[in-house]
Amino acid sequence: MAQWYQLQQLDSKFLEQVHQLYDDSFPMEIRQYLAQWLENQDWEHAANNVSFATVLFHDLLSQLDDQFSRFLIENNFLLQHNIRKSKRNLQDNFQEDPIQMAMIICSCLKEERKILSSAQLSNQMEVGSIQNTVIGMLDKQKELDAEVKGVKNHVIDVEQDIKTLEDMQDEYDFKCKTLQNREHESNSTSQEEYKKEQMHLNKMFLSLDLKRKEVVNKIVQLLNATEHTQTALINEELVEWKRRQQTACIGGPPNACLDQLQNWFTIVAESLQQVRQQLKKLEELEQKFTYDPDPITKNKQVLQDRTHSLFKQLIQSSFVVERQPCMPTHPQRPLVLKTGVQFTVKLRLLVKLQELNYNLKVKVLFDKDVSEKNSVKGFRKFNILGTSTKVMNMEESTNGSLAAEFRHLQLKEQKNAGSRTNEGPLIVTEELHSLSFETQLCQPGLVIDLETTSLPIVVISNVSQLPSGWASILWFNMLSTDPKNLSFFLNPPYAKWSKLSEVLSWQFSSVTKRGLNADQLSMLGEKLLGPTSGGSHDCLIPWTRFCKENINDKNFPFWLWIEGILELIKKHLLCLWNDGCIMGFISKEKERTLLKDQRPGTFLLRFSESSKEGAITFTWVEGSQIEPQFHSVEPYTKKELSAVTFPDIIRNYKVMAAENIPENPLRFLYPDIPKDNAFGKYYSRPKEAPEPMDLDSPKGNGYIKTELISVSEVHPSRLQSPENLLPMSPEEFDEVSRMVDPAEIDTVTFRLFQDSTIMRTVAARDEYQALFPAGRQYGISQPEPVQELKRIYSQPR
Repeated sequence: MAQWYQLQQLDSKFLEQVHQLYDDSFPMEIRQYLAQWLENQDWEHAANNVSFATVLFHDLLSQLDDQFSRFLIENNFLLQHNIRKSKRNLQDNFQEDPIQMAMIICSCLKEERKILSSAQLSNQMEVGSIQNTVIGMLDKQKELDAEVKGVKNHVIDVEQDIKTLEDMQDEYDFKCKTLQNREHESNSTSQEEYKKEQMHLNKMFLSLDLKRKEVVNKIVQLLNATEHTQTALINEELVEWKRRQQTACIGGPPNACLDQLQNWFTIVAESLQQVRQQLKKLEELEQKFTYDPDPITKNKQVLQDRTHSLFKQLIQSSFVVERQPCMPTHPQRPLVLKTGVQFTVKLRLLVKLQELNYNLKVKVLFDKDVSEKNSVKGFRKFNILGTSTKVMNMEESTNGSLAAEFRHLQLKEQKNAGSRTNEGPLIVTEELHSLSFETQLCQPGLVIDLETTSLPIVVISNVSQLPSGWASILWFNMLSTDPKNLSFFLNPPYAKWSKLSEVLSWQFSSVTKRGLNADQLSMLGEKLLGPTSGGSHDCLIPWTRFCKENINDKNFPFWLWIEGILELIKKHLLCLWNDGCIMGFISKEKERTLLKDQRPGTFLLRFSESSKEGAITFTWVEGSQIEPQFHSVEPYTKKELSAVTFPDIIRNYKVMAAENIPENPLRFLYPDIPKDNAFGKYYSRPKEAPEPMDLDSPKGNGYIKTELISVSEVHPSRLQSPENLLPMSPEEFDEVSRMVDPAEIDTVTFRLFQDSTIMRTVAARDEYQALFPAGRQYGISQPEPVQELKRIYSQPR
């Protein structure tokens, strides 16, 4: 199972290629169940030998029977059903043609090996560029992990030292009391013995003082190490996580899990809690015995204040928004909220202490302490509806984290006495707001206020504002890391094309399985920056150019055009986009450059540049490579694609010129993929007619069923040149003769002769003599076009 196992370890982009290898004719589940057996057979030999192919076909069915028996023992009904269905399909498809099955399996195994080779090559190329980065990240993580464990071990050492100190103090106290008791007893101790014991007590005191200084010094070192580790956690790791969260919100790579960060925060918090207890223990020892200068008395307040400060900082930093505000109706567009529509948001405390469970009550506030409410003219105000308080607990989260999730919040705009003016500097979708969350941690001798803020949100009142609102979220999170900068769009910064192009690609990869490649991004760069820029990475793009100004000579901005295409892909073209069938973003000039050297009938799919709602078209090439002709069909919008799927449009598309029979000019998807190979698995399958004795089938309604197809009517001069057209076969001629009057045939033929154009006519090779009366009828004794037609039709077919 080596090959199949290796494939399953590949990245998603390679796994998608594996998915494309298998369909209903030979499903992937058979490849999975019989992986080792399939890889051990000689399918290449079977593909050229009927007998051997037949043997392997029956062996394959036997293997499926064995697999079915195993599922039967396991009582797995669903897998039993699937494997029986797979076996029936194999019998229906390959019982009479086992070589075809052998060829399919042989091809799949070869393609799998190619994918593995590509993945290995890709890994080798990427290793050189990312190896240092990955190693650096792993080393940093290991270093931080070691530091956190070092803090924990340091606490344990201090705990042991305090126990030793306590034992030493108890012993010293006992010795002191014993010696004092002897002093009161007459003649019980000689002067010499008394001095010895006094000297021994002095030594014990010095040891005790030294141990106290050592313990205090170790706690200082422990707090230094804790502060260093805590600073790395808060100022580096947490900041990086928040930046990754911003990236994930706008379609970037999924954010890393918080569990590792929570583990580190919790260990440090537990260590600081232990230090607090250790300082209390030292205070107890001081109360039992103190002296001047006592290191405990001298340092205890400083140590307590520092421990409290570190714990407070850690707890306050650990209060984060784990999942940013989002409407469940638009999960891929967080941070855009519509009034009157419920949204969710999730809070988490990275310090997971059992004593905090059900002890933190979180309250949500809208635009708390936001200065823009008073400084920005026309700035809207909102009220929060729904349950605005929630208690943090460990039971609601699947991973047991200390969290609180608000699921039923809504926003409602505050209506002022007068109507809202539109004279403010910001439009609705540029107006940024925020949600704040407050709670308070209360422990004996410790009260800490916690607060955190969401990323800026855009509040809309109509769903039509969603695309523009999302553009604002993209621009902010691409260029700013300060969640409190709600005046961002009063003076929005420019974006580098290198960064914007990456974010644009994320918009596609986050809702499909494919982002944008370099060629597609280059076309978009030229559209935004102009053809002379060449899509330079250093070019700067203003906010208005991206989202507000009409692009080129169109009446809509760049982003709304991209948004329309995204919606079109999600609703009507998802499978074709995932398969890579759609070139999509390509200029007309580049389109013709690619097609001009291809075979006639080669076509490619691109998005229309003139439709705000999103539309797709196809262009094909005809004629010779010396004088190619290009034809593009009127773009299809969501209206047409809602009636007929795009693969069916491509399959049934026809071109009709004058009285010619309609024909499909689309033969090869660029560069050379046969049309049916590219789109066949997505063609609509005809519904099976009911059996004659099927009593439950619906009765006929008296209408003949119809099917929608696309037909383009063009002038004959735009069709293919004569040398690319073949004469009709006798069968085709017979069919046309039954539909067309003979007199019309003669007339049309003669008209073609007059134009000196040899096109496909209704004559067959063996019946060209029937055309001569047309020439005599119109006074032509020796019609040269007929002689030419005779020469063409007499050629071997």
